[in-house]
Amino acid sequence: MVSLAPLLSLPCLEDDLARVEKALLANVKTGDPFLAEVASHLITAGGKRLRPALAVAVGELGGGPADDDVIMGAVAVELVHLGSLYHDDVMDEARTRRNVDSVNARWGNLVAILAGDFLLARASEIAASLGTEVAGLLAATIGRLCEGQVRELAQTFDVTRSEESYLISIAGKTAALMATACRVGAITAGIDRPGIEALTAYGEQVGMVFQIVDDILDVVATDEELGKPAGNDLVEGVYTLPVIRALASSQSSEELRRLLGSPLERDEVDVVRGIVRSNGAVGAAIDVARRYAGESAAALEGVPAGGEGGEAVMAALASLGDHLIENIPRHA
Repeated sequence: MVSLAPLLSLPCLEDDLARVEKALLANVKTGDPFLAEVASHLITAGGKRLRPALAVAVGELGGGPADDDVIMGAVAVELVHLGSLYHDDVMDEARTRRNVDSVNARWGNLVAILAGDFLLARASEIAASLGTEVAGLLAATIGRLCEGQVRELAQTFDVTRSEESYLISIAGKTAALMATACRVGAITAGIDRPGIEALTAYGEQVGMVFQIVDDILDVVATDEELGKPAGNDLVEGVYTLPVIRALASSQSSEELRRLLGSPLERDEVDVVRGIVRSNGAVGAAIDVARRYAGESAAALEGVPAGGEGGEAVMAALASLGDHLIENIPRHA
């Protein structure tokens, strides 16, 4: 339910994002019709496309419109994201994704794992065609995704999980790919090295905002708003920033520790969500997200706004972190 309106509504990106969509489908075609159907399942289901949007937006700063290398860089990044979702849904035993059946629910875990591997392979093939720097960057990013996810898995049902450990985990499992999306867009658009580094830092910080907001939404939003079951992190024993802050509160720590630390029944999930929403933990998590939003905007200072729509793109990028936060439901 996260809205990316300021970025996706830019007229200068409309054609680029349409090209990305067409290229995504073209690059999961294969001689095996069944694999092609499975690999395209979440592409046809839609999605926010934040990562390719970041890549093509950065491409516009290089003088846009995006050339074929920028488009294919955006496609490679999104295929990595999709492959990771296939694998994540197996680990989470998720039943739905983007308001449709998850791949594992529809075709089973083995098919989902293999299809996820196929998407990662396609992404790597595209990255190799864009040069050794992009290929190495994408490979390193996949490694960071795995590291972040493993760090999270190692602390499931751990009521002593620290805020520092949480932030390190999401920097790997989410922010790394956002940073790579911006970096790939900058490299393929021919932006100078100081610009590449600044835009990479921007992507890292806005990725932190995105994941913190996503974790807050898991606590405060409805199933319908999320397009998947709310409270799923709690079910999986993944204690995110608002829960960590609530556990640190003397007001609710004792009650939460009594409930957490082991699998929850559905009614217990609702009780925990209610406690976290009621003691200021959500507001505290939002404050952390605001700090990263400020850092993301600051990272763009000094980056030239090249291209005809460059200034509009720069403004949309700079405001993205704040917009993500403002999108948290009022009933939170």
